[in-house]
Amino acid sequence: MTVANSASISADIAGRYAQALFDLVRDAGGIDALSAQIDDLASAYDASKDLRDLTLSPIYDRQQQEVAVTALAGRMGLSAELANTLRLMARNRRLFALPQFVARLRTLIADAKGEVTADVVSAQALSDEQRTRLAETLAAKSGKKVKLNARVDESLIGGMIVKLGSQMIDSSIRSKLASLQNAMKEVG
Repeated sequence: MTVANSASISADIAGRYAQALFDLVRDAGGIDALSAQIDDLASAYDASKDLRDLTLSPIYDRQQQEVAVTALAGRMGLSAELANTLRLMARNRRLFALPQFVARLRTLIADAKGEVTADVVSAQALSDEQRTRLAETLAAKSGKKVKLNARVDESLIGGMIVKLGSQMIDSSIRSKLASLQNAMKEVG
């Protein structure tokens, strides 16, 4: 099985769980609460090596995964619907698709709210004013409300990379230096 097929299968699995949860929560009018909980879950996943190991490592069996996600859901105050979905994913050995599950839910929520998410990678953390200006600029460009998903990557040296839908704007110094290096190779 190729990596592309594996990623496609994970996205497909995650998409089914995400759609079912979204439909359930949407009918109950809890999209805003789900959005906040998904952001919290994504932050916890990014911050915790133990949580990533739990979802990816084959040494944990179904029961151990289920007990762990039940405890996590309780500690985080996740809704019963989200907690039950995570337990079901653990029971069915599908926790490996958690990042794709979160991404698909974010897309469904954004579509329902008429929003679009822009992934922003910058060399330094953006100030509140910079975040606001960037969101306003992207909203004017896209015609939708823009939610920023920002992270820092110091290897960019300076500048930022913005991905909005299928468009990517790379104004990082790292990419400019790489372009300059390629141009100099062609000349010399």
